[in-house]
Amino acid sequence: MVRISGLRTAAGRLRRGWRPVLEATVAATVAWLLATRLLGHPQPFFAPAAALIVLGQARGQRIHRAVEVVLGVAVGVLVADLVVQALGPGSTWTVFTVILLTVLFAVAFGATGVTLVQAAVSALYLVVVAPPDGSLVPFRFVDALVGGVVALAASLLVDARHPLAPLVAEVRRTFDELAGLLDGIADALDDRDEPAAVAALRQARGMDARVDGLRDGVLAAGEALRLNVRRRQHLGRLRSVDESIRQIDYAVRNVRVLARAGVTLSRMQTAAPAELGAALRSLAEAVRQAGAALAADLDGQEETVDRHATRADESALAAVHTAGQLFGSTQTLPLAMIIGQVRATAIDLLRGVNPRDDAAVLARVDDALGLPPV
Repeated sequence: MVRISGLRTAAGRLRRGWRPVLEATVAATVAWLLATRLLGHPQPFFAPAAALIVLGQARGQRIHRAVEVVLGVAVGVLVADLVVQALGPGSTWTVFTVILLTVLFAVAFGATGVTLVQAAVSALYLVVVAPPDGSLVPFRFVDALVGGVVALAASLLVDARHPLAPLVAEVRRTFDELAGLLDGIADALDDRDEPAAVAALRQARGMDARVDGLRDGVLAAGEALRLNVRRRQHLGRLRSVDESIRQIDYAVRNVRVLARAGVTLSRMQTAAPAELGAALRSLAEAVRQAGAALAADLDGQEETVDRHATRADESALAAVHTAGQLFGSTQTLPLAMIIGQVRATAIDLLRGVNPRDDAAVLARVDDALGLPPV
């Protein structure tokens, strides 16, 4: 049974990850063919290697990594060539000196990670593997350049038709999960179900990964748009979503505090007011509508954006108004905390939908809560 379960897990990973595997295989092969057949390089090791290194990076970092790979090869080749001419190839002192000088130069110029390793590996390859006549030296920089360009071309082809589609999907998943979390907290409070409230808190603590996924999605979409000249006009939409993510991050933190208070409230002898569940479900609907508005904004559907943004506004204010009715002398500290977080989440959510309307959002939310104007 364990072996069958392992096979199923492996099969599932292959189903989810076959595209990157195919992308890397094809790109490395094409880089090899270009270097050997088109440019006539005798042993273009670093053409496919550079393609694999660049494609091994997360989307959104590949242009930066491609430049790092090429610069790393250039530094490594230069240092190794000078040291080999001075000390001769293959000796221990040559290897020691090449590694030391290459790393020192790389660090001095601010290189880290991929650039530093690539420089050292390139230098070592030249000293240990390359023929002593140095015939491969002129080709190594070009090989790295070919590999990097092929990797960027492969990235462009994958996202050519719909460069924003992965980000749109990530926006929908993030907001749907956050809305489902609020619904789960409401159900746990209605049923006085402490284990369900604890599970909701655990889920809330994992929402930071979703926000990080949104940030990564913005970087990847920005890279895809910059590589695609015909679609660069969509960068404005991307910037508006990038501004919204900061507010969504705040909203996620507010919901985490809300979930923690929900656990405390579920442990109390008195049941939570029914209105509290209604307020949380209204807030969940506001989250769904805000997510739909951001997704529509990325798709360029302006009328749809306005419709969902209006619904998000209405649902968020309804949540605040309903929660505000629970203020009174009999309220408990956990209940007061939840009411406060409903207000804070509504503010950050609406600011995320319309980042340029900060003051108006605060005024409308406090009016719905019944607070006097400042």
